[in-house]
Amino acid sequence: MSANSLLNKELLPEDCIDASRQMTTLLLGLAGGSERLYSNIDRLSPGAKSCKFHSHSLQEEFFLVLRGRGSLRLGDKTYQVCEGSCFSKPAGKGIAHQFINDSDDLLEILDVGIPDPNDVIEYPDDGVTYRKSERRAYKDGQLVADWSSDPNV
Repeated sequence: MSANSLLNKELLPEDCIDASRQMTTLLLGLAGGSERLYSNIDRLSPGAKSCKFHSHSLQEEFFLVLRGRGSLRLGDKTYQVCEGSCFSKPAGKGIAHQFINDSDDLLEILDVGIPDPNDVIEYPDDGVTYRKSERRAYKDGQLVADWSSDPNV
């Protein structure tokens, strides 16, 4: 798609939809021609997690719950979220997050951010550091070959 394209989120081309897990992601920014900003809608099936619990060194993010109910792990707390719940995550603060759909219905979240190719992502539950520029994961300073960031495998 090209920049300034008017789109309908329900009519995106197949290459702008990632439906390989219990979560479907609509890649709105990609479909609309965005060059730096990403904007996605994540649709979590009941029982699904949006991502592994993680924080970014250089990527700022904003989230808005569009539909449904679920839980948000944010730092050392867990919050109940519903339609209209929103928060921002400035980069480099070490505040990890993860949405969990612990309801019986679809949870839909708008996820917007500015990625950085040199971002370092920390996964505290796994003790893993992912260096985006290298596309490699490390645990205790050692390369981890078989690790995945997918929480729903």
